[in-house]
Amino acid sequence: MNDAHLHMVVNHFPIIGIILGFIVLVGGIVLKNKTIQNTAYFLFIVGAIATLASMATGEGAEEMVEELPGVGHEIIHEHEEIAEKLALVLYALGLVSIVGWYLNVKDNAKAKWVTIAALVLSIAGVLLGKATGTSGGEIRHTEIRNESNAAPSNEMETHDDED
Repeated sequence: MNDAHLHMVVNHFPIIGIILGFIVLVGGIVLKNKTIQNTAYFLFIVGAIATLASMATGEGAEEMVEELPGVGHEIIHEHEEIAEKLALVLYALGLVSIVGWYLNVKDNAKAKWVTIAALVLSIAGVLLGKATGTSGGEIRHTEIRNESNAAPSNEMETHDDED
């Protein structure tokens, strides 16, 4: 198994984790249930750990695919830049989640403020996760690229004049 394969295996966990964690956290807030909130914190912590693995394999994956036809450095660089921002948010969210979990267990009144911080970070994480996943998918799935990200075509277009 090489870094490109490992990256493909682990890169989905941070994105799925942030989405599920966000949904669970909202449920915990609405129901005012600290156990549900702690479940969200657990998902965020696992997502932060998975982010470490995804970031560690990303560079090796880049080396393997950057010279493939239709890929190019620009599209990989765009993905890498967005992924780095997502990683920072998920690392922060993982740390906030550890604090939130601890404060919930101790039944500390400040836990609600940490929950709000986790909610804000998770919203940012969901948005960045969507952008990271899309830009990563565009590297090899040319059918989902928008015009500005499309690699130059080697085929010449021909047009017949029908005047």
